[in-house]
Amino acid sequence: MKLFEYQSMELLAEYGIPTPRHGTAADPDEASRIAEGLGGRSVVKAQVLTGGRGKAGGVRLVGSAAEARSAAADILAMTIRDMRVNRIMVSERLEIAREFYLSCVVNRDAKSAEIIFSGSGGVDIEETSATAPEKIIHVSVDPVAGPDEQEVRSGMAAHLDGTLLDRAVSITRDLYRLFSEKDCSLVEINPLVLLGDGRGLVAADAKIVIDDSALFRHPELEAMRNPEEDSRDEIDARKAGLSFVSLDGYIGCMVNGAGLAMATMDLIRNFGGEAANFLDVGGSSNPQKVVDAIEILLRNRKIRAILMNIFGGITRCDDIAKGVILARDTIGIPVPFVIRLIGTNDVEAREMLAREGFQAHEDLSSAVRMVVAAARGE
Repeated sequence: MKLFEYQSMELLAEYGIPTPRHGTAADPDEASRIAEGLGGRSVVKAQVLTGGRGKAGGVRLVGSAAEARSAAADILAMTIRDMRVNRIMVSERLEIAREFYLSCVVNRDAKSAEIIFSGSGGVDIEETSATAPEKIIHVSVDPVAGPDEQEVRSGMAAHLDGTLLDRAVSITRDLYRLFSEKDCSLVEINPLVLLGDGRGLVAADAKIVIDDSALFRHPELEAMRNPEEDSRDEIDARKAGLSFVSLDGYIGCMVNGAGLAMATMDLIRNFGGEAANFLDVGGSSNPQKVVDAIEILLRNRKIRAILMNIFGGITRCDDIAKGVILARDTIGIPVPFVIRLIGTNDVEAREMLAREGFQAHEDLSSAVRMVVAAARGE
């Protein structure tokens, strides 16, 4: 779950990390009032769940409340990377002396969290990572002991010293505490700025991503969920108890179990097709979940055929078969629909489907070859 910048700022402040004074607005007049309270000189920022807003014109420096109103009107009329701007953040102008980069992220290769720091922060951090990786410091984090503060200090010492170095290490400690306690997959401050007015280090911009699987532990974070982050299909799938991710292909997939879903998509690719989605119906045998899943898949106009691959354990194949028949009778299935069923009550399920004009396969490779051929019109 991604957070808007202003929500990320709230969490940083909660953990004692300095942030600029700011407010959020949904209309130009409100933005003007916030800017006036900040003394006029401020920054007006689009709040969208994507990067590149600065280069797209979604960040404006203004010198007065009137300029803030004008900038807000322009930004609120924008769409950035297909995301409509519905809210802006008006933040105080900072007198920046230097910019740094600081984050904590899950490093899947190392199987641990990792602190990342660079003396070159800002919008070009990706270019720095690609062209000068030696300027970026990586510190793996022990999940029990937390960050090795001596290693963090050593990495930062080339860019900061004295009390500023102490403060940067302290901010890193608080950053990891936030990362760990709120079950984040990313906490990023870019840039972490050194102010020229003597106030020290401040998080000028932030990005936080929460692990969806841990939200049951954090109702206060669940309340921050932004509907625009998810497509209608993803929202409806979540309500129906389905796990769904849209992809770029043209073969719809409906599978029970995440591992089986990944293997199925790999096999589709191996036989020359492209999966249109990841959709896991889970361990339930409720026929209505099958109807809901097929309805969501059929909304995708790119889908040319659908593969249903069920390995029945807790899931009963005969209940899945009932769902397929119910879907055909209630919403229709206008594209080729290839079924592979094996496991609990699979014989009964295949017989039931055969009586209704469906063929159910036992062999997965045969089913995948058939759906790929059907999607090609063969």
